[in-house]
Amino acid sequence: MNTERFLKQPSAWLSDKQADSITVSSRVRLARNRKDSAFPGWAGEEECDRIWQELREVLLACGTLKKPDAVSMADLSTLDKQLLFERHLISREQMERKKGSGVVLRDDESVAAMVNEEDHLRLQCIRPGLDIGTAWEAVNKLDSEIEKTVDYAFSPKIGYLTACPSNVGTGMRASVMLHVPGLVLMNEINAVVKGMAKIGLAVRGLWGEGSEATGNMFQVSNQMTLGEGEADIVRNLEQIVLEIVEHEKNARLRLFERREDVVRDHAGRALGILSNAHILTTKECLDLLSDLRLGIDMGIVTLERPGVINDLLILTQPAHLQKLEGRKLKAEERDIARALLVRSRLKAANKKSDKKQS
Repeated sequence: MNTERFLKQPSAWLSDKQADSITVSSRVRLARNRKDSAFPGWAGEEECDRIWQELREVLLACGTLKKPDAVSMADLSTLDKQLLFERHLISREQMERKKGSGVVLRDDESVAAMVNEEDHLRLQCIRPGLDIGTAWEAVNKLDSEIEKTVDYAFSPKIGYLTACPSNVGTGMRASVMLHVPGLVLMNEINAVVKGMAKIGLAVRGLWGEGSEATGNMFQVSNQMTLGEGEADIVRNLEQIVLEIVEHEKNARLRLFERREDVVRDHAGRALGILSNAHILTTKECLDLLSDLRLGIDMGIVTLERPGVINDLLILTQPAHLQKLEGRKLKAEERDIARALLVRSRLKAANKKSDKKQS
């Protein structure tokens, strides 16, 4: 797999064309296992490698993946694994895998299949904006194609059998990434998170389980997979997300009415620092990009190409930076390279605006 191509194409979960600026992306993931085969955590390396080779061929023949690319974790460098993780194509757990584990993905990155992560198969589709239904249709189609040749571990009583008991049943996790700075600045996000927990939803950070909500990004997903149908999971999550979107819109209106100077200051400072800083840490960069995104959404800041914010969200991550530089960088070097990249990209995004004003 040539990971260099990822630096030249936008991530499948980010797009300039979104229905609103709050719902960043939608993802549906299915956990599946082969019948009469030990789960990856209990299987030996040779058995895992045999399963990887067999499932790899099955996946490469699936029409849903169109022009698929397959790679073994053993053939990827640590940096390349980190890059795939930053693009939400593999999990943190699979980064630790070597021989007997791999990923097969569509050329546009929208559909991917992890082999021998926690389960034999982790199928996912990721879409920009609030588009859970389309993501579900794509991953369900891939699942049906695979099931024509692979016997799944399935119980008529409880559903699909998985390595983690929390996934037993449908084996489905649906999630939506939300950008909610209004709720954060109005100190209402904790109440929302607690409310989500009460109705069986999990709220995590930008990079999933165990990650912080950096850049005011929160990932909302279902926790229950047993006793609930896939269509119900999709429908319920979509309904809850739409409610959160309305809460965020309301919070932004109240924020602007009560603390307009604060909002303008956040956006102005973000643009000023990002356009001129020579050192930027990952967290600082994501938080400032969040403030700038809010400023653009509320009409305070104008960029000729606002989509540059989405580009920078990915390209400023450690692995992407190092791939762009063509070498490994120390933390201090990454902070300098990150600031330079942000300055140059923002300057390019504002060129046409500058010409108009002059």
